Amino acid sequence: MPSQELADNLIKRLDAMADRYQQLESEMARPEVARDAVKIVELAKERGKLGELVSIYQNYKKVHQALQEAREITGNAAADAELLELARQELPELESKVAAAAEAVKQVLVTDDELDVDSCIVEIRAGTGGEEAALFARDLYGMYNRYAESRSWKTELMNFSPTDLGGFREIIFSVSGRGAYKRLAYEGGGHRVQRVPATEAQGRIHTSAATVAVLPEPEKVDMEIKPDEVREDVCRASGPGGQNVNKVSSAIRLTHLATGITVSMQDEKSQHKNRTKAWRILKSRVFDHYESIRRAERDSTRRNMIGSGDRSQRIRTYNFPQNRLTDHRINLDLYSLDHIMTGDLDAVLDALQAYDRQQRLEKL
Repeated sequence: MPSQELADNLIKRLDAMADRYQQLESEMARPEVARDAVKIVELAKERGKLGELVSIYQNYKKVHQALQEAREITGNAAADAELLELARQELPELESKVAAAAEAVKQVLVTDDELDVDSCIVEIRAGTGGEEAALFARDLYGMYNRYAESRSWKTELMNFSPTDLGGFREIIFSVSGRGAYKRLAYEGGGHRVQRVPATEAQGRIHTSAATVAVLPEPEKVDMEIKPDEVREDVCRASGPGGQNVNKVSSAIRLTHLATGITVSMQDEKSQHKNRTKAWRILKSRVFDHYESIRRAERDSTRRNMIGSGDRSQRIRTYNFPQNRLTDHRINLDLYSLDHIMTGDLDAVLDALQAYDRQQRLEKL
């Protein structure tokens, strides 16, 4: 089969998707289904997800059929001379159209398994390196915050633990906006920094680290945790806050019983705010836990290659003396670290996304 055409296994998969799309159309047209608000929304969501792919696939089939007809004519010695010449002239253009249509189908297929979530929770934690690691965690937060601003995304600070010099032992914030999770998901992993710390008197370069986790917000995906699946503990908040901290039990600790995942949140002013934020983070962590298992089962090779979110995996080095950022997953060196730290992340994220999609295309 010529390389510009889709393989038989992909054709079977696409035909099944097209059949499912037609089934959904018929199902939604039934009066009893149309009256069921919950069911109609569920079916419309599935149909919407399939709609673009089916439309592109139908275009592929149309131009592919025209190509097949032209080939049959050029291969028929008894064909009318004028028709034969016309088919020969159209053949190169039709082959080009089929190749473009096949590529369009593949591009949709390789993004089909990406979560269509426009909100995520980012957790940054200082690793090895003491106070310098906490300062680096602060700098990463600033980088992501400015990148979000450049794309008109909304950020919300959810929880943080500061250090005496203005760094963060931990900082958790949400980012919402079109494509936020798909872009930032590549940031999950271990980040290493090489620079002269502000606390270094003799100008020696130190190496420190921070970890980043990017979790999809489950409010916008199919995720439900029942109250009886979670144990809630309420206690007094620690730290500054005056009488409220000493007398009011406002700190919340949630434990997801099935996975053992816990979230602690304290706000000396409001138990309700603590509970709301803690549930948001818990849902994200539990969803990411199960999603990680699903991704590993589906495609362990790709998971290890790009954006696994495993915080023990060193994904990137920030070398300040050389003004260099190195992404170890794709062996990318960018000598524009000063711009990247101000939020100019598109170059590195574009490269990661392109490499990721190329790997998926090859697997198709």
